[in-house]
Amino acid sequence: MLCLTLTGSDVQESLNQYRDHADAVQMVEVRADLLSCVDEQKIVQLVQTIDVPKILTCRRVRDGGRYKGSERSRLQILERLIPLGFSYVDLEDDVKRPELDALAHEHGLKIIRSFHDMEGVPGDLYTRIVKLHKRGDIPKAAVMVRSINDAIMLFKIEKELRDIPEKVIIGMGDYGIPVRILYKRTGSLFTFCSPTGTSAASGHLSPEIMHDLYHSDRVTPETRIYGIIGNPVMHTSSPKIHNPAFERIGLDAIYVPFLVNDVRNFFQLADLLSIQGFSVTVPHKQHVLPYLGKISREVKLIGSCNTVLRYNTLWKGVNTDFYGFLKPIQEELDGQRIRKAVVIGAGGAARAVVWALRNYYCKVVILNRTEATAQKLAQETGSSWGGLQEIDKITGADLIVQTTSAGMPPQEEINPIETYCFDGHEIVYDLVYKPKRTRFLQKAEAAGCKLVYGMDMLVAQGILQFESFTGSTFPDDLR
Repeated sequence: MLCLTLTGSDVQESLNQYRDHADAVQMVEVRADLLSCVDEQKIVQLVQTIDVPKILTCRRVRDGGRYKGSERSRLQILERLIPLGFSYVDLEDDVKRPELDALAHEHGLKIIRSFHDMEGVPGDLYTRIVKLHKRGDIPKAAVMVRSINDAIMLFKIEKELRDIPEKVIIGMGDYGIPVRILYKRTGSLFTFCSPTGTSAASGHLSPEIMHDLYHSDRVTPETRIYGIIGNPVMHTSSPKIHNPAFERIGLDAIYVPFLVNDVRNFFQLADLLSIQGFSVTVPHKQHVLPYLGKISREVKLIGSCNTVLRYNTLWKGVNTDFYGFLKPIQEELDGQRIRKAVVIGAGGAARAVVWALRNYYCKVVILNRTEATAQKLAQETGSSWGGLQEIDKITGADLIVQTTSAGMPPQEEINPIETYCFDGHEIVYDLVYKPKRTRFLQKAEAAGCKLVYGMDMLVAQGILQFESFTGSTFPDDLR
């Protein structure tokens, strides 16, 4: 089930939030700590109007809530609200009030016994969940996930604690996003989401994203898992390419973003979840290479991988950036409109760009902040090289390609070649796709240059990835 946490400051706003998202959720959580005034009569109206199971919660500040009053007053609020028709009440693990438990049972409420760790994942996580279960309650663990290793610990709960049929496992923070989306793979009874434009907790996604984009509530043990790894990665638009296409061809599959700090640990998670394939973005396009048992000709040539597939008992690396980059400028290359190119950056994406251009016999100049990195790539590809400051000396460039993360959140204001004066005849290509018009592209546009957007490449290489993942043709109407 997907549970919508109502974040309204009053009952009417909360009702409006439920009505807006009713088609996507199967439960709601009423957060008394978020209400400006706890009015029993109005809450009765709320409870009676909403026809799905309802959780009553009044969360303290130290547990991620907003209730700042005394503990005595908080528990009195819960005592007043328990009889009003809720299905569950969420009580923290340190609340020891037998009379409150008895009141909940008297009115037919199940108790969710929760603990929150806003700092990390405790080493005794499994033991704490077992202890809560032994109290006869539904145990709930909400913990801050700070690494892929932490995520592994949460996903192992399904197997390690399978004897506890009803439990709720919440991974907070960006590293916890996959835990929220794939909550059923932790054995979790349900997960939480917040109304569009709000967030009741770190990592909450909207019902539209959880239900419409990821179909999280429809994930089964047979659902194939694909994804994208990077750091950062939560800005990615790739799920919007793959998930609708999976649905269109009738494939039971899901594509999930994974914030990854350690590639080796991610491969352990990939085995744990039986991930079938994944995209690779900054900064891991070269980091994945030691873990691949088979690589394509392009990966061998470029020394960079953006797509990893299960291949029998091995992982196979391919590179769709190579062809994805070429597609938006194919006509200009074929017509020899592009003969000299400048590539900004020398990372994994730049490697694919340079090799693709050299494959068309273009003269390439690689400019990078770290000159030694540019020199190394230039020597491998037969290109010229220099530091970023050399851009002002460049003349006669037909194509300028920006391959770094400059312009991507949180660097939206950065143009890596701010001092360069475009003469207007250049084709200017930025691999950053969000925002669509970076500072780099805006300056080029003002000079009259032809622009190529990062989204064009993203879609082109994403289609190739989809076809590599599935063996099926990408749906024409989604291109």
